[in-house]
Amino acid sequence: MIRQLFVAGAAIGVLGLVTPAQASNCADRDRVVERLKAYYDESYAGGGLQKVQEDQTLVEVWASEDTGTFTVMLTTPDGQTCVLATGTDWHLVAPSDRRADTAG
Repeated sequence: MIRQLFVAGAAIGVLGLVTPAQASNCADRDRVVERLKAYYDESYAGGGLQKVQEDQTLVEVWASEDTGTFTVMLTTPDGQTCVLATGTDWHLVAPSDRRADTAG
């Protein structure tokens, strides 16, 4: 779990350094979501808004409890989505099990 949090945190931390237009792993959000569902059985696991310059972008985590894969992606207001990170061994921590000082 700590590795997933680190990867997600690192990916979010570099959002100010790399603009979606510079990334080669970007496509229309609907197309990205369709592929995550079809090829990896992933579904929306959580996310939030981030202000980048004058726009707000959507940062999302998609994951599959069945396959263990996860994807961190950023979507711009015009619907362009860029994959920031992917991984394996995803596991969800129940809110009652979350503690600020430990992971998983």
